Amino acid sequence: MKPEESATTGADLLVKALIDEDVEVVFGYPGGAVLPIYDSLFKQNRLRHILVRHEQAAVHAAEGYARSTGKVGVVLVTSGPGATNAVTGLTDALMDSIPIVCLTGQVPTHLIGNDAFQEADTTGITRPCTKHNYLVKAVGDLARTVHEAFYVARSGRPGPVVIDLPKDVLMNKHDYVAPPKVAVEHKSYRPQTKPDPKKIEQAIEMIAKAKRPVFYAGGGIINSGPKASKLLAQFVRMTGYPITNTLMGLGTFPASDKQFLGMLGMHGTYEANLAMHGCDVMINIGARFDDRITGNLTKFSPGSKKIHVDIDPSSINKNVRVDLPIVGDATLVLEAMIKAWKAKEPKVDHKALKAWWAEIETWRARNCLAYKPNKDTIKPQYALERLYHHIKDKDHYITTEVGQHQMWAAQFLKFEQPNRWMTSGGLGTMGYGFPAAMGVQIAHPDALVIDVAGEASILMNIQELSTVAQYQLPVKIFILNNHYMGMVRQWQELLHGGRYSESYSESLPDFVKLADAFGAVGLRCHEPDKLDGVIQEMIKIRRPVVVDVLVDEAENCFPMIPSGAAHNEMLLGPDDKAGKVSEEGMVLV
Repeated sequence: MKPEESATTGADLLVKALIDEDVEVVFGYPGGAVLPIYDSLFKQNRLRHILVRHEQAAVHAAEGYARSTGKVGVVLVTSGPGATNAVTGLTDALMDSIPIVCLTGQVPTHLIGNDAFQEADTTGITRPCTKHNYLVKAVGDLARTVHEAFYVARSGRPGPVVIDLPKDVLMNKHDYVAPPKVAVEHKSYRPQTKPDPKKIEQAIEMIAKAKRPVFYAGGGIINSGPKASKLLAQFVRMTGYPITNTLMGLGTFPASDKQFLGMLGMHGTYEANLAMHGCDVMINIGARFDDRITGNLTKFSPGSKKIHVDIDPSSINKNVRVDLPIVGDATLVLEAMIKAWKAKEPKVDHKALKAWWAEIETWRARNCLAYKPNKDTIKPQYALERLYHHIKDKDHYITTEVGQHQMWAAQFLKFEQPNRWMTSGGLGTMGYGFPAAMGVQIAHPDALVIDVAGEASILMNIQELSTVAQYQLPVKIFILNNHYMGMVRQWQELLHGGRYSESYSESLPDFVKLADAFGAVGLRCHEPDKLDGVIQEMIKIRRPVVVDVLVDEAENCFPMIPSGAAHNEMLLGPDDKAGKVSEEGMVLV
């Protein structure tokens, strides 16, 4: 490879490398250590920089951008507190497998370790919360490091990568070398993407012989790309088997399809959870058996043979022992399964499958998401039902904060395709939804982007109202305001004797006035019969809008599997007590 041009500064070299990686937007916040980069950004017009108001928000915005596009999100923060403020977002991205490259400033190399002004051991701090990180000590290593970081972030199980950049490295000069046409790879990181053909054959045999099967699809399907979701739907329909999604997997299979059982897990549907508990063959594709799905591990789907497809070998047999592990990319695995299924034309036990569906339909008939409407008070479930009614035919994306509203959104908003649902699943980060919505809106400027929020969560990154005002981003914040940290209050009610210790939200701002102060539009609704009009007005306004929906303060989110319980020990409503479910699907108190 020949130098592209004469020697240039490390900062200019960095910007060129980002452009060569097809980066279009960077979310960041300047500071002394990264001023050379900001100077380089000023001198070009290929990269767009979005100035956030807090570094945590920069990472969440990059997550929303990445999750809704499939591209790598890019973050730029300064040294010391800039980098440490990004840690929550990096951990969130690691838990949810979001591809992020975070550029952090660092003090000059000769000052590292001397407790210099705004110095932090960024690589040490972020090692546990990133997929990989780098400290660049020489300008000659910078371009290669950037290209390698993008490869690591997007390959295999995606995740966040940090590149720590000492200020002198950014100011020193070096020849820029354009990357090779073949993607730069890490010298030792080569994730396995193609599945073992023998294991595909074993899987097809197990799936075909199943009498009570269920597909269990997670966020790994989305990370594999849009084709994976299409292949998943094709294969599931070929088999005629039921399917459920994790929180992160919503949208991988159309919610309107009759084979879809709804979301699985702690606040999943009755039919999804009982199907998982009672199945004889479980086909897990792109999910990691986390504790919010499994509940009590000793009681998790005790009678089933388990197939686990994952691109990350370390996720297999980590939480749940499986009978058939398949390492590979979801797209390639599903292609191989469909090809093998067509070739073998296996004979499914249709009589057993018909009986299994009949049992599932009895569970589905319980209508576990039913709630008691109130003509005087807005129920949060009703608010989301009406929201979905008005947006379902529009080009829309949903982000959420974390809490009861998040679970209600997962239950009542229906997703027909992938990459439309952005939520913090693994870390459960309050404050995620609003900046994530900014990132989504940057990526999809003409789409309707809505952050479903709680009044407590939205305050975590409310300063980003200034960002949406600056860039005229028409993000909508739809607050379900119950004056409590709702999920905390619910657990205190059900598990701690109703002792509501520090869960009431005192001294809330007037969200309408707050919106106005930031140049946004504020709307408020507390009457059910006026909610439709408020939602319609929110959608019509092409500016940032904050909608304060005052909902029932005492409403709890059901169904619910109590912590440490099994799938067949669900609470279905406020009058229900923890108890097992009989073979007939009846709650036993």
